[in-house]
Amino acid sequence: MIIYPAIDLKNGVCVRLKMGDMDQATEYGEPADVALRWQQMGAQFLHVVDLDAAFAGEFSNHDTVAKLLRTVKIPVQLGGGVRSMEDIELRLGDLGIQRVIVGTAAIENPELVEEAAAKYPNRVVVGIDAKDGRVATRGWASDTGEDPVRLANEMKKRGITTIIYTDIARDGMLTGPNVSAVKNMAEQTGMEIIASGGMSVPDDVKAVKQAGAQGVIIGKALYTGSIDLGEAITIGA
Repeated sequence: MIIYPAIDLKNGVCVRLKMGDMDQATEYGEPADVALRWQQMGAQFLHVVDLDAAFAGEFSNHDTVAKLLRTVKIPVQLGGGVRSMEDIELRLGDLGIQRVIVGTAAIENPELVEEAAAKYPNRVVVGIDAKDGRVATRGWASDTGEDPVRLANEMKKRGITTIIYTDIARDGMLTGPNVSAVKNMAEQTGMEIIASGGMSVPDDVKAVKQAGAQGVIIGKALYTGSIDLGEAITIGA
């Protein structure tokens, strides 16, 4: 299982939010410096989200991401504000991101996901963010009423192999992951599931691994020190 340290971008700074609330942001410094630290501690892959783009749709942190990519040698997956093929091509082609994460467009424009998955095999990941069992989009601001598992299986039909499943209510709260939801997603879809939201202690990493996740995104717990990256990598191995 791959451990993905999370780097969320807001106004060019690395931040962590509580339950996706942009007004509850804690700053952690220069994103490139943070990325380098995680690489030096053994990270094999980074999970980066442009929060400004997720809410507004404009890729305002382009230069910040470019600097981060110049700083580290490990692969990066990037999400936030991906709404068109031009957005996808900019990130995968011009910038050189390893994988792009599509969230809102999976609901609003599934044909785009299908086109992108065909053009860039295994380089397009769908992010499914859920609260109270329903998919949320537009930076978690819009409740679609959609069932997460149904959406994942629809994406599978359109060529997607990997889902990032985030429990919004637990994100940034250090309350533990929604293990049952991760297990259900893995069993009902047969897809590669990357779990996100609520990681607080090393046993959480073990729990989502046992639930069938093939990756886990860890954010606030790494920044506060409640999970040591090296230990998490050992558990995931």
